[in-house]
Amino acid sequence: MATLRDVLRYIRVEHSVFALPFVYIGILLAPGQATWSLALLVTLTAVGARGTAMSLNRIVDRAIDARNPRTAGRELPSGRLGLAVAWGLTVGFALLYFTSTHLINPYVFRLSPIPLAVFLLYPYTKRFTWACHIVLGVSLGIAPVGAWLAVTGGWVEMTVPLLLAFGVMFWVAGFDIIYALLDVPFDRANGVHSIPADLGERTALVVSSLFHIATAGCFAAVGFIAGLGAWYWVGLAGVSLLLLYEHATLVPTDPASVNRAAFTFNGYTGFVLLAAVAAASEWGVL
Repeated sequence: MATLRDVLRYIRVEHSVFALPFVYIGILLAPGQATWSLALLVTLTAVGARGTAMSLNRIVDRAIDARNPRTAGRELPSGRLGLAVAWGLTVGFALLYFTSTHLINPYVFRLSPIPLAVFLLYPYTKRFTWACHIVLGVSLGIAPVGAWLAVTGGWVEMTVPLLLAFGVMFWVAGFDIIYALLDVPFDRANGVHSIPADLGERTALVVSSLFHIATAGCFAAVGFIAGLGAWYWVGLAGVSLLLLYEHATLVPTDPASVNRAAFTFNGYTGFVLLAAVAAASEWGVL
């Protein structure tokens, strides 16, 4: 019998810190007047999308996870959570997602299947290409674009949300490459693709660093184009320092260091930038 703790661990509630700040950044920067009710609907959409994505990923990867000593203790491969419960959670989160998009506006609802298609694609990409990190980045990069469309109701002044999307894509792909360092021997032995497994750890660290430089560049372009003030640049400096410290202190052979670099430091990134945008915009949108 699955417990509430098993369910919460299965969907990794704490990982919401990666996408949600950029959802709110998209709302704050979008032209037009957003309301608190719309912000709530967008939040529910993000929760539904993320829950669906995580559950699909766990279901598709359950056989691989069972063979990997690092992941064999997860809820599905260990048997603490049954497959029927996992599918039930997937359907429940998908219903929350589609219902919320329907209530936002017809345009967002018509586009809503696209993110789910990306979510479903991601776990399969690691079976044939090291570009899986980029696909994962795209799945989170959709978040600010979706929030922008929720406020505007259409493709209005899309330069800023697209730059945000690219920034998030490079950011997520960069730290996912670091996370993949934990499984290099297993991935090579089992035909699972990643940049560390396919191209080597040293190349992976270079690519991750370049991706995070691109992240800072995209976010800087957002500041220039949106005409954000000094507080934004202070926040962006903080984000850049977090990314720099993440790479400077990373010990690729130490699992604790890899987890700290991949998750702990990046858990702060979105919130620092969100605070900077909020300060720069003086919460003018809501």
